[in-house]
Amino acid sequence: MSKPNEYNLTDQDLVAAVLRGDRQAFGLIIKRTEGLVAQMTFKMISSPGDRKDIAQDVYLKVFKNLSGFKFKAKLSTWVGQVAYNTCLHYLEKKKLVLLEDLGQEENMPEYQIIEDSKHGTEEILIGKELTAILQKEINQLKPLYKTLVSLYHQEELSYAEIAEITSLPEGTVKNYIFRARKILKDNILSKYERNEL
Repeated sequence: MSKPNEYNLTDQDLVAAVLRGDRQAFGLIIKRTEGLVAQMTFKMISSPGDRKDIAQDVYLKVFKNLSGFKFKAKLSTWVGQVAYNTCLHYLEKKKLVLLEDLGQEENMPEYQIIEDSKHGTEEILIGKELTAILQKEINQLKPLYKTLVSLYHQEELSYAEIAEITSLPEGTVKNYIFRARKILKDNILSKYERNEL
């Protein structure tokens, strides 16, 4: 009988295999979630030397607590929660500011900062330059804003999934992402002439 395809294994299959002592199954959990964990640690933690330690700490916690996973969410969402809380604990210990305190303005409308370009080499090059500018400005955001924007736009998680990972209300997640976009737009427009964009 052939070995099951790793892509067909469900969260339940993987957890059960790890709890039986299958190290390869834990390797698959890491493989399936390492992008999410890397994205969060990279966006929340500024010190490159600490990022690797924190990522290792995340997976150590996941391994130790896997028997308590109740399947109320996707395994990747739970791993994301562990990563977020680990990064948050690090930031609190270092007394670093997650985000500036702004007034509570819920349910603000959303907008897109940059329209997608679909034609021509020149437009593609301009698009790449704009992407580089945008990424540079995202990296200047406070850790929580940077993380939320990355989870939403780069990891393509839903507001609900982000809310589950961060334990923030979904409305707050939407609001913070809106604020982060507004800060990005304001920063980009103040630093670059419109004709450069």
